[in-house]
Amino acid sequence: MTQKITVIRGDGIGPEIMDATLYVLDKLNAGLEYEDADAGLVALEKHGDLMPASTLESIARNKIALKSPLSTPIGGGFTSINVSLRRHFDLYANVRPAHTFPNTKSRFDNVNLVTVRENTEGAYLAEGQEVSPDGETAFSGTRITRKGSERIVRYAFELARSTGRKKVTAVHKANIIKSTSGLFLAVAREVAAKYPDIEFQEMIVDNCCMQLVMRPEQFDVIVTTNLFGDIISDLCAGLVGGLGLAPGANIGENAAIFEAVHGTAPDIAGQGKANPCALLLAAAQMLDHIGQPENAERLRKAIVATLEAKDSLTGDLGGTGNTMGFAQAIASRL
Repeated sequence: MTQKITVIRGDGIGPEIMDATLYVLDKLNAGLEYEDADAGLVALEKHGDLMPASTLESIARNKIALKSPLSTPIGGGFTSINVSLRRHFDLYANVRPAHTFPNTKSRFDNVNLVTVRENTEGAYLAEGQEVSPDGETAFSGTRITRKGSERIVRYAFELARSTGRKKVTAVHKANIIKSTSGLFLAVAREVAAKYPDIEFQEMIVDNCCMQLVMRPEQFDVIVTTNLFGDIISDLCAGLVGGLGLAPGANIGENAAIFEAVHGTAPDIAGQGKANPCALLLAAAQMLDHIGQPENAERLRKAIVATLEAKDSLTGDLGGTGNTMGFAQAIASRL
């Protein structure tokens, strides 16, 4: 059965890593069909819009998108494309695995965790955002809801149960931020009581960050609010070698977008230096999501085998290979 997915090639190094990723996916024979759609600076030039209606229609129609990094122009009048996509499709769960890979710059060899971040509310809504006329005071509101907290914590527990993970840690700051963070923690406790087969742990966010850099092996699934999740997931990427090995999924009830979470790296665009692993690992998450776990596992094992062999690795991984050569080496091990 063919699965059509929306492909957003992105800006900077985006087209290069997307070409490499689609090359490997084609070698998997996963029955994927691609529908190209524009977003970011390319879309702004072609359509006069960072996120054209045709792209939103494509994602809504196919329900699955694979996305390279996008640039949002600096300055007033431009809203973050990623934030806009999450709100438009109610992609409430941001899922970021962090797993140790061989022959990387990681200081640890035993990291295997997933951060589940609430993606649609919290500090990033920035409600009532304003700066006083004299420039001396700024204000931004934060909103947490029972519905948002309940569904993200439930998602974390269901993910743990379905993937054989044993523990969920709810990260909060309820000791100080007793309203918003307090509500999140209270709801997390209620949801946890419905999953007696999964260990539940509570941890204050500052302690969590310290524990992650001291003993990351103690964590399994971390669930938290939007701002804390953004910070923690990048911290976890640093534990395993950086954003070049960090995939991400944005999942809602009616659509899901899978992406490399690093930037567009315009300084190396078009030079074949970009590491495609983050987008390839996001593609593996996508394969899991559409019911192809065997192909997802084949892809992950091929990436690991290529890293172990140090075959055609890009410069950030200590090699002298290029983007497509790295992808070809991975494809040869499928």
